[in-house]
This record gives sequence, C-alpha cells and structure tokens, in this order.
Amino acid sequence: MAKSKYIETPEALWELFISYKKEIKENPILQHDFAGKDAVSVKREKERPLTFEGFENYVADKEVIQSLDQYFSNQNGLYDDYVGICSRIKRVIRQDQIEGGMCGSYNQSITQRLNSLVEKQSHEIISEQPLFPDEQ
Repeated sequence: MAKSKYIETPEALWELFISYKKEIKENPILQHDFAGKDAVSVKREKERPLTFEGFENYVADKEVIQSLDQYFSNQNGLYDDYVGICSRIKRVIRQDQIEGGMCGSYNQSITQRLNSLVEKQSHEIISEQPLFPDEQ
C-alpha cells in the first residue's frame, strides 16, 4: 500500500501558497524609527516579502508538513504532478522579491543576492612589452 502524501494534490499545495501569500501581504512588518531631536519613536508599516522559507514555516505552523523539500525536488519522481505548481510558486516568490527590490520596498542588495542578480563587470589591464626598447 502506497504512503499518502501530506499535501494530497498540487491544487492543495497552490491553495496553501495563496493562503500564505494573503497572510504575509495583510500583515506588514512594523518598523520602529526614531525621529526628531527628542528621538521620538515612530512606527511605520513595511511590506513583508514572500520567501520560500516563510512558506515552509507557514505550512509547518499549520501542522501540514515540516518540510517541502520532497515536493520541490520531486524526490524519486514521486511528485511529478507537483512540478508545475512548485515552479510557479518559485516564480511568484522571485517576482515579488525582484519587483520589491526594484521599487525600493525591499533591500535591493539582499534581493539581488537571493535571486542571483549580480551585475558582473570585467576590468582587464593589458601591459605590452615594446618590440624595440628605446636605446640609450
């Protein structure tokens, strides 16, 4: 008898992700800033980014499963039906991070590193030896 999956269908995985996304976007991070000469505490809301780790923790907190590794790695080919949804979840998370970094909602440097968006520049210095050195 085959072992049943904790998340029984790809659609159920997608619904879990949509619930995670809704919860994250409806609960911004409260940032404390200090303003003025008297250093008065000012609280402001900042948008919370989507992360794969956050999604995994959300699913674990809901007591569905502790890790999504098997689903996303398609361990032993047992999760072929989930490949499309897993790819979409990764893309949605990446899109949120990139767009948030581009518009300044999220830290651009961290967004770049998390998503392997590194601007590479190459500087090459060529030193040539003259054919006919100056005679003295």
